Amino acid sequence: MSTSALVLFSGGQDSTTCLYWAKKQFSQVAALGFRYGQKHEVELQQAQLIASMAQVPFHIMDISGMLQGSALTEHDKDVSAAHEMNSHLPASFVPGRNAVFLTLAASYAYTKGIADLVGGMCQTDYSGYPDCRRVFVDSLQTTMTLALEKDIRIHTPLMYLTKAQTWKLAYDLGVLDIVREYSHTDYNGDRSSYQEWGYGKLDNPASILRAKGYEEAKAKGWLGS
Repeated sequence: MSTSALVLFSGGQDSTTCLYWAKKQFSQVAALGFRYGQKHEVELQQAQLIASMAQVPFHIMDISGMLQGSALTEHDKDVSAAHEMNSHLPASFVPGRNAVFLTLAASYAYTKGIADLVGGMCQTDYSGYPDCRRVFVDSLQTTMTLALEKDIRIHTPLMYLTKAQTWKLAYDLGVLDIVREYSHTDYNGDRSSYQEWGYGKLDNPASILRAKGYEEAKAKGWLGS
């Protein structure tokens, strides 16, 4: 494994956990976030704050208008509904998002001499997103390796973890309080209400999944006393 990695960093629970995981695995870590017109753009403010706390250089790439067809980019839509193009997917599914993010991240990393990418994709608790499956990540990894003529490696430390196990990983990494206090997951961008699992309200799938995972991890005794 090389000494440097680029973390795809949104400022959410998963990517925050991945950021600190990467700091344990690599001697040099940088982070890349995306402004894509997301309803919960407050996540980028939190990402900036967390990256500063972690002493990790953070760059935000503005791709506003590139991604559409989601309740996250069309703010009048209900994030808790089914997707209008596919009833088997949630309205929060952003068509092509991870394909775009990983491609841009690989290109950006290439200019920095970095071959290792780290992302918070998870197919266990992936909320119905097909572009969070490892088979997709593997295909993109192969594609970018061919496109750049460089061995690109995409690490997904949360891929086979439940949300409760992701909370446990944050605890094991010693960053449970950072994830609770500073990361942002709520799809509606709410940071007016604080619970033990963090900021947000239980009116959207992201906060519900986060809260449920926290309570499960706590019940199992994974979060200390």
